[in-house]
Amino acid sequence: MSLSVKEYHEELQPRERCKKYGAESLTHQELLAIILRTGNKTQNVLELANQVLVNFDNLFELKTASIEELTKIDGIGNVKAIELQAVIEFGKRLALSHREKLGVIVSSHELGQQLIKEMKDFQQEHLLVLYLNTKNEVLKRQTVFIGSLNQSVAHPREIFRIAVKCSAARIIIVHNHPSGNPNPSKQDIAFTHRLVECGKLMGIEVLDHLIIGENSYISLKETDVI
Repeated sequence: MSLSVKEYHEELQPRERCKKYGAESLTHQELLAIILRTGNKTQNVLELANQVLVNFDNLFELKTASIEELTKIDGIGNVKAIELQAVIEFGKRLALSHREKLGVIVSSHELGQQLIKEMKDFQQEHLLVLYLNTKNEVLKRQTVFIGSLNQSVAHPREIFRIAVKCSAARIIIVHNHPSGNPNPSKQDIAFTHRLVECGKLMGIEVLDHLIIGENSYISLKETDVI
C-alpha cells in the first residue's frame, strides 16, 4: 500500500509514526522512506520509496540489487544507492548475530570465590546484578548502583527494568561490604525480601544475593534468608 501526497501530509509522517507506534508498525514504504530521508523535485520521500519498491517484484530482489540497478530508478543517485546497500548489508549482519553469553553460573560458591577477587578491595558498595536465562547462562552483567545500599537509592524498579529488557528469567544480586565483614545487615535482608517479592510478581526468580567481604562471602540463599 502506497500513500498519496495528500495522505502523506494528512497522516503522521514515518519518523513520527515510528516514534509513536514503533518501527514494527510501519509499512515497507514508510521504513524505506526513513532510510531515503528526502525525496526529489517531483516526488516526496514516500512517493520515492514507493517508486523503489515497484521496481522490484519483492524485497528479496531489492536486497540483491546492484548499485547500477538502483541508480536506474528516477530519484536514486549514487549516494542513495550506496546508503541503501549499506543498510541492506547491515540488516544481513544483524540477522546473523546472536546474543553473547557471558558464561554459566554453576554454583553460588564458585561465583562467590570469583567475585571476592574482583570486589574485595572496593572502597564503596557496588550492587552488581547478573541476569540469567533458564539455563543459568549469563545474558548481562551490570553494576546497577554504587554507594550505600538502601532502598531509596537501590530501587528494584531499575533492577527489574533491565531484567525485562534482556528477557532474563532469573537474577543474582551481589554487593560488597567495604568493611570486609560479609554479614548481612537488616537493610540487606529487607532489601533482599523486597526483591524476591517483586520478582514473584514479575515472574523473575531471585536465585541468590551474595555479600562479598574481604576474604569471604555470604549467600543469603544458603543461609535461608531467601
